[in-house]
Amino acid sequence: MSPAQPLVDPTAPLWRALAIFRGVALAYAALLYATVFDEYARPVGGWLVLAGLLVWSVVVSDAYRRTRGTATGWLLSDLMIAVAAVLVTRWLDDPTRIEAGEQTLPTIWVAAPVLAWAIARGWRGGLFAAAVVAAADIIERGSFARTTVHNMVLLVLAGLIVGYAVDLFRRSDAALQQSLRIEAATRERERLARGIHDGVLQVLALVQRRGREIGGETAELARLAGEQEAALRTLVSSSADVLVRGSDTDLRTLLAAHSSVGVTISAPATPVLLPAECAAELAAAVAAALDNVAQHAGPGAHTWVLVEDDLEAVTISIRDDGAGMSAERLTDAAAAGRLGAVQSIRGRLRDLGGEATWTSAIGEGTEVELRLPRQASGRTRP
Repeated sequence: MSPAQPLVDPTAPLWRALAIFRGVALAYAALLYATVFDEYARPVGGWLVLAGLLVWSVVVSDAYRRTRGTATGWLLSDLMIAVAAVLVTRWLDDPTRIEAGEQTLPTIWVAAPVLAWAIARGWRGGLFAAAVVAAADIIERGSFARTTVHNMVLLVLAGLIVGYAVDLFRRSDAALQQSLRIEAATRERERLARGIHDGVLQVLALVQRRGREIGGETAELARLAGEQEAALRTLVSSSADVLVRGSDTDLRTLLAAHSSVGVTISAPATPVLLPAECAAELAAAVAAALDNVAQHAGPGAHTWVLVEDDLEAVTISIRDDGAGMSAERLTDAAAAGRLGAVQSIRGRLRDLGGEATWTSAIGEGTEVELRLPRQASGRTRP
């Protein structure tokens, strides 16, 4: 199966199994009723209720097949039908049988809506549905009979266990799909890397080598070719592809494109996942800071980019060993209307809910710190 194709809904087999359970449970209820219907106060009404449950089982099973339990209306209707089938037993059956603790008319069929809630909403949904059906059972009995408690325990256990198993199943399926996407991305990166290595990188290496040999004005071309070669090698050899979890992007990959002879990128070994828009804005702010270094730090300046990720925030430090600047330079630039650094860097971080700070002194380089709280980004660290 190609990773690009959507995988089959992992709960589809569970809905089919639930449809079979409904049929078997209803057949069991009908068989039991056939042996005791003459003891009911209103025996014809019991057959009508069972016929109604048969029609409902067909309708709701088809609905679950189509919606996979995403429609809350079907789930609520299913649960209310089960409650009604339990409560109507008090009107149909003989009072002495009810007091003796005989089974309700639908018997184990009422577990079907509980299982449906467990499949659709996990263990919490299963527990909720079990509690509702158990309450109906108590009302129908009028007391906590031994069989009532027994049925309640079974319903709660069924809802909890099946719901918990479905939650694990969904997480496992999500992990599998993520692995398939990563594998597909890795294969594509390797394919592109082979093409770049066989073409572009070799040409850049040749330009760099020949430019240095010739010297003069071509030496600058050789330096630029060397920087681009290093950046490309970092990009195609990095194992940190863009990992997507919903709309999350690995910030490390976006920053890796800025690595060069004069720029060193240091990042955590694990993905730094942020919403795609936040990651793109942070990467753009880093690019603007690197542009400032290239324009103002002086020739030969080196820049170090450090990425830190913790439970509270993602912090990026951009430090260079260039000429530096006085503490009043940004204030003077803002007063003179030169707001490039403020608009490109500080403005981006402010819009994201973060902040950007500068630390610099003449002759000691400049450090820009970008800090984005994870609460502001909307993505907590896993």
